[in-house]
Amino acid sequence: MRQDNPSPGDYPGTGASDVGAFRFWFVGQRWEWSDEVARMHGYEPGAVVPTTELLLSHKHPEDRAHVEELLDRALHFGGSFSSSHRFIDTAGQEHKVLVVADRMLNADGTVAGTAGYYIDLTHTLAETRQETLSAALPELFEARAEIEQAKGALMAVYQINAEQAFRILVWRSQETNTKLRTLAGQLMSEVAASAYVDSISRSQFDHLLLTVHERIAEQS
Repeated sequence: MRQDNPSPGDYPGTGASDVGAFRFWFVGQRWEWSDEVARMHGYEPGAVVPTTELLLSHKHPEDRAHVEELLDRALHFGGSFSSSHRFIDTAGQEHKVLVVADRMLNADGTVAGTAGYYIDLTHTLAETRQETLSAALPELFEARAEIEQAKGALMAVYQINAEQAFRILVWRSQETNTKLRTLAGQLMSEVAASAYVDSISRSQFDHLLLTVHERIAEQS
């Protein structure tokens, strides 16, 4: 994920209140949150400047050490900040989130930081079923095999349920303006090329999920 001198306004629109973007520059440990991520934490957009200290203060006490370790590893080894954890918003509400991220690269190819998305899995698909299904229904029956395989891959890597995996696929389909069937098929072809799902690291799968649409465009 290349980020050449990005600005706060460069975030792509997620089109959903339960998905938000972030960026974290290693030099100076500078964070940027999209409006959606700020609201997830209970803040109005622009009301706070996100910092590592603020981020960690919101983490669930049982998950804080885990997140600190992931951040430390990212800073020292130039990796991505990918995680499944819980945080507490300003109203005391607990959120279960999946953080899907990739490395940010400077123009010369060096690692500048990590960027990606917070996906709030707190709510079940039943609460957003109509909107999600309406977007995907035309392709569900003709593409069930590819979609079910892709769901299975997400479930295995991220340790989430089938409903949550389906929501993530639909989100990536809408976000990238790519047909759900095409996205699922390309994702599984790349997973197959990497041997088995169990052998793919979390960061490798994050990269595939966030960039798979780019290789579909290259082939068309």
